[in-house]
Amino acid sequence: MRIITGRFRRRKLETNPGLITRPITDRVKESLFARLEDLLPGKRVADIFAGTGTIGLEALSRGADRITFIEKDRKAVELLRLNISKLKVEDETIVWPADVMRCSFKPQRAEGFFPFDVIFFDPPYKLVPTIINGAPLYKSMQRLADERVSTPDVLLLFRVPEHAEYELPTEWRVESKLEMSGMEILWCRKAATETPPAP
Repeated sequence: MRIITGRFRRRKLETNPGLITRPITDRVKESLFARLEDLLPGKRVADIFAGTGTIGLEALSRGADRITFIEKDRKAVELLRLNISKLKVEDETIVWPADVMRCSFKPQRAEGFFPFDVIFFDPPYKLVPTIINGAPLYKSMQRLADERVSTPDVLLLFRVPEHAEYELPTEWRVESKLEMSGMEILWCRKAATETPPAP
């Protein structure tokens, strides 16, 4: 895997072979970031289920200000730290080896890294059908909508397999989709809340 463009253009990244992580292909990444690029400069980004960091580091290369990587797999975290070291971006990144099902999404001693402006949420495909009301991953997505975690105009990019069945929490609404290579990347914003009438 490599970084496509930006300040780290063509730099190679370590990846974790096998089924634990699913690095996104260059073709899909190029299409995704072609749409995203103008939205990234100066933004605080969360890369959740980060794997070895190919998405978050691409965002950093293209102008994002700070990246928080959340990944539980030990080998992936090891390679992620190696990629960060190679690029010398330790001051612009946080690696949080937390369980997405339980974490608060508010890392300690991380002033300036959140609330998030852009969130990449890329759970293992086998977990997508478990996203139903009341389930742990559903609750995780609800926590991401908390005003202490994400900004009012946050963009949530949620990758799922094509034709997957799941329940998107009501805190989020789908704005558009990018469909290719047997997957969908949903562009989600916070659902508007009704303002109660004045007394």
